[in-house]
Parts: sequence; structure tokens; C-alpha cells
Amino acid sequence: MALNCSTFSSLIVGAQAAAEACTKRAVLQTCGRYRVCRWYSGVTHEENRLEQVGELVVPGSHRRVLKDVLPFSAFLTDSFERRHNYLRISLTEKCNLRCQYCMPQEGVTLTPRSHLLTAEELLMLARLFVREGVNKIRLTGGEPLIRPDVLHIIAELRKLEGLKTIAVTTNGMNLTRLLPSLKKAGVDLLNISLDTLVPAKFELITRRKGFHKVMEGIEKAIEMGYNPVKVNCVVMRGLNEDEVIDFVSLTERKPLDVRFIEYMPFDGNRWNFKMMVSYQEMLDCLKQKWPNLEPVPGEETDTAKGFRVPGFRGQLGFITSMSEHFCGSCNRLRITADGNLKVCLFGNSEVSLRDFLRSGATEEELLHIIGAAVGRKKKQHAGMFNISQMKNRPMILIGG
Repeated sequence: MALNCSTFSSLIVGAQAAAEACTKRAVLQTCGRYRVCRWYSGVTHEENRLEQVGELVVPGSHRRVLKDVLPFSAFLTDSFERRHNYLRISLTEKCNLRCQYCMPQEGVTLTPRSHLLTAEELLMLARLFVREGVNKIRLTGGEPLIRPDVLHIIAELRKLEGLKTIAVTTNGMNLTRLLPSLKKAGVDLLNISLDTLVPAKFELITRRKGFHKVMEGIEKAIEMGYNPVKVNCVVMRGLNEDEVIDFVSLTERKPLDVRFIEYMPFDGNRWNFKMMVSYQEMLDCLKQKWPNLEPVPGEETDTAKGFRVPGFRGQLGFITSMSEHFCGSCNRLRITADGNLKVCLFGNSEVSLRDFLRSGATEEELLHIIGAAVGRKKKQHAGMFNISQMKNRPMILIGG
């Protein structure tokens, strides 16, 4: 259920109470000649004393440069001490494909354009999140590359100090044409969705033609130096589970990171447990072909369990949201195209940042709204069977 401006006051009070209840400490920041107090989590008094930031200017004294290391923002730290430094922003609800696991067969009712975030609103929110510690933003959709101002948005994001990584998840249909401009604008990472290597099956899964365009986009990305190029493959029993070995074979000579995604339940995608192919089943299949398949070390917050066939140029991974969730290390937040903040992909609680923006909320008020939502994030999702019974958006209206 989305929360709007009518709950503004209660959210502010709740956020402030939550902030006081947590072990938050004040870190001094400086602005010109004045010191401004802001809240950060999980630091001791001694750490605060040592980890002040910026420059402290005392009248009549020399300028003293302080350490530029900040504890992480309390607004983006939940009650389980998970620090959310990764923001996924959906640019549009529209798509030029109709993938079975993403869009209901009957389609979706699109949000009126006036209710979608404008580029200015999107960038304002991005600046706020980056200021608080987000260092990676992924642009999703729908299909983000069909938004007319996508290059402008990326170029403006690239200007944000502290933002290390801009990633794009795309179906690849428009990638070959746009890739030179995307790279120039500042895209660091690419994820390309491809669920089959058989053209006829591609049309069955996506309900559209375009297999060769996607393959051309993958080749173009490799040619332009993206390494690795991530390929996302949703595995569904009876459709493409027989292609897992073929996908891994692509990594022998190409710098691909093929990521097999367990089939997940969303509104309208007719999820069925019997269609879900678990990570362990896929791994067992691959080990029959490559007994020496070896794990690849990753970061704590990685969503994929990585593996490599020794001697292969690329690698593979499994996103195990259903069979082995990774909620304990989740560092991701989502903003939908219509401006709702989702703290969990599978949660149905949302807060309309768009409504608060358009009602004139200050940045500090927005931060309290965001902090309250993050503070309510649950320890883990409800499990695949419970999720399949819950009301949530279709995937296309959430953002990949």
C-alpha cells in the first residue's frame, strides 16, 4: 500500500522516534564557518571524534583539514544494520517486449504520464540518495532505453560526486544503436536480458521478434570493452532449462557473466512452483558436464553465487532468490517509475516520494520519510509460497 502526504506528520514523528531508539551518534559536518550536526549509525563517540569531515574554519585560526571518511547514513541503515548503498531506479513502465515472467499476458494499465517522475524529480532524488551514501545506481524499466531522455539522465547522474557506478539493465533491443552514446554518457555496467539461444523460443517467451537484435547488442558491448557483459537468464522448466549448458558454453571465449535467475512470483506472471528450476538443480546439471566447476569469490552484498569453468574467459552465477535467499546482506532500494520507494522487491509496502516532492517537502523531510521506510524493512522476504499469494505489482511496474 502506497503512503502519501496524508501520513506525512505521523511518518516524521515515527522516523524521529526510530532514530532516537537506534544507536545513532552525531557526526559533525562543516558548512563554511559553521558546524552542522547530522546523524549517522553504528559509530562510537571516539569514531565520531576521529571521523569528522570537510574543513573546519575557526575565526582567527588556520584552516584545518579533517578526515574525509564518514560513517554510513542512518537514513539508509535499517534495524538489522544493513546499509543500503545501491539504488535501482525504474525509468519507465513501457517495454518493447512482453516477457512471460515480467508482464501479464493481458498487458498492464500504464500510469498516466503526469504521475511518473520527471527527469528533474528523478535526479533530485538521486542526488539525495547519493549524498547519504548510495554509490551505485542501476537504471531499469520496463525497458529504460526507450525513454527519450535516458542519455540526459545518465549524463546528469555522472556528475554526482560520490556515485561510483552507473549500471543499466536492458533487453538489448535498442542497444546496438545507443551503446556508443551510453558509454560516452557514463554507463559503467551492462546487464542484458536473454532467456534463450533459440530464435523461435525467444519469440515464445517474449511474445515478440528480436532475438538477433539482442545478440548484436551483446556483441557490440563486448566490442566496446565492457568486461564482463552480464547476461540475465530467467530459467523456467519446460521452456529453457535445457539450455543452461549452452549458455555456459558461451563463456568459454567471450567475457560474459551469465546469471541464471530462479523464476520468481509476481502479479500476473502465472508463477507455478513446478516451473521453478532451483539453483542446486542447475548446478548439479552443470557439474555433470564440467566436474571441475569452481566457485568464484564475491562481495558480501553480491546477489549471485559465482562459478567458473577453469580456462573459460567468462563466468556464471545463480541468483537464488527463491531457494536460498540473500536477504541478510541486502543493500538495495528501489524507486518505481511513478516515484514509489520499495525497500524490498517482494514487499508490497510502498511510499510515494513523488507525492511528497510535489507537496513541497524539504530534503530533510524527505530523508525522514525515506529513513522511516528503510527502518520498517523486514529481516527477510516471506518465502516463495507466501510471496505467490501476496498482492504485489507485476515485475514490469516494479523495475528489474
